[in-house]
Amino acid sequence: MSQTPFQQIENFQIGTVQFVSSEAIIVGLNDNAPLSLALNNGIPEAFPSVNSFLAIRVDDQIIIGQVEWITSNKFPLPKPRNYIDDDFVDLPYHTRKLKLNPLGIVRKGSDDIYVFERGSDILPPLGANVEIPDRKQLKAIARSAGKQRVKIGISLRTGSNDVYIDPDRLFGQHLAILGNTGSGKSCSVAGLIRWSLESAKLQHVANLDKNAINQIKPNARFIILDPNGEYSNAFKDENGIVARVFKVEYNYDKNSLKVPLWLWNSNEWIRFTQAAAGVQRPLLRQILRRVKSKYNETANPDTGEIVKITEDTPLQFTMEEFFTSVNDLINENEKQKNNFNTMIDRIHVMLSNPRLEKIIKSVGQETLGDWLEKYIGADKAENGHISIVDLSLVPTEIVHMIVAVIARIVFEALQRYQKINASVLPTVLVVDEAHTFIKEYQFSKDSNNVSIACCQEFERIAREGRKFGLGLLVSSQRPSELSSNVLSQCNSFLLHRITNGLDQDFVQRVVPDNLRALLRELPSLPSQHAILLGWASELPLLLRIRDLDENERPSSENPDFWDVWTGKSDRPIDWKSITDEWQAYAH
Repeated sequence: MSQTPFQQIENFQIGTVQFVSSEAIIVGLNDNAPLSLALNNGIPEAFPSVNSFLAIRVDDQIIIGQVEWITSNKFPLPKPRNYIDDDFVDLPYHTRKLKLNPLGIVRKGSDDIYVFERGSDILPPLGANVEIPDRKQLKAIARSAGKQRVKIGISLRTGSNDVYIDPDRLFGQHLAILGNTGSGKSCSVAGLIRWSLESAKLQHVANLDKNAINQIKPNARFIILDPNGEYSNAFKDENGIVARVFKVEYNYDKNSLKVPLWLWNSNEWIRFTQAAAGVQRPLLRQILRRVKSKYNETANPDTGEIVKITEDTPLQFTMEEFFTSVNDLINENEKQKNNFNTMIDRIHVMLSNPRLEKIIKSVGQETLGDWLEKYIGADKAENGHISIVDLSLVPTEIVHMIVAVIARIVFEALQRYQKINASVLPTVLVVDEAHTFIKEYQFSKDSNNVSIACCQEFERIAREGRKFGLGLLVSSQRPSELSSNVLSQCNSFLLHRITNGLDQDFVQRVVPDNLRALLRELPSLPSQHAILLGWASELPLLLRIRDLDENERPSSENPDFWDVWTGKSDRPIDWKSITDEWQAYAH
């Protein structure tokens, strides 16, 4: 039976292997190999092209390589056999070559389905035929990310096959989403969360009434640290996806952002108050021990054993009780009074600041358990799957401390959950604009910098979090400013457009693959396009991220100057309503 033109091109051998090493394969292209287009998927595609995939059959295996470069060389005389040029001027004859980076192998599994495996224990012999992968092989390449659980986009170099990820790989091993403003980074963050929850819901109701999907609540927990207030509108109570939003409110309600002083440990207090080494730090620790124990040791209610309270135990106290303890200790240490007066004065000034008081002052009888349930989530996620901590109105002088305390409390709560239950509680901590809170620093032994303490907390989570079920998702437009310790612990990367030279160089150093050719595409990637690589995908893939409806996107659009200038978009102004709210924060 004769083959159609498409079938002939699918099986097209485009060249032969001319050089082999463990790191590179040089291929000489046939004279009749496509010059610019190939139809191997029934759709015209550019070929040969940098970063496309090619296949080399060796016995029952197929080696997959990615094109790094293509070149053309003058062919020395005499010309190749059967080359006829009788009717033309005798011009130099050119041959084409390309370099392949071997990535892995494709094997035929059950049901005639190909499976991709990273790495290979074989190399092709010289003269082996090089082919354009067929549809099934390209599908195996696109779906090389383990279990096919959550669709996140389409692969642009594999015939627009769907790309799926396994959340265990993506979130369990830490993820970095990097890219310039406007490249689609924030939408990728929101999309990965939404699509993961939607897929979990569908799996939940696979054997139930499909009409019940809105009542199903996946037992999932995402905590988003949102410095610009972008994500509040991205997760509404639609389709059963529920988000709790905590932000600074001048009138207290249940969703007011609260990180009370009694949650802070002694190191955080030292950084906050800038207590000096020597006399001031021991004094501050003594004050905290007193106020947290209410001046008494505590008996274990079950055993009657006396428990000695430490300064780091998260026990409740009020600001008034704290100052009482301060005054008592001053009266007891008259001789040392001059040594810690400056620290006490700083504490009085900071804690009496009404802008800070909104966040750090205790309200009512909220317990540690109440706080954990609100910010991490209730049993079976009954109160929702997502906590959004809106930091946009948190005063600059305290924002790093608030983020550090939240991150530490979440981490230590999951540590204790694992200790008590002998299993982990999967939770994802999302840090948007991560270069603000996870900034590379030069360590100094005597440094009291609050931003350093904040970064160090995330470095600890990056190193140890996965053992306790805490995954880290960092999103940043300035990767060169991020802590290299944190990025080195990220095993998956989703890279959007990056144009800054320093950022490009930094990304090339920290990504876990030798992907020089693929990463050269970063400056020219269109919006909504990204490169997925690392543990989440066996192969580095160039993909187009799925669309999000407008009401599902973070509020991070560029300002529409022209529409406002020309009257197409109305912007009425009522400065009184703004000043009324603004000034209310100080009262």
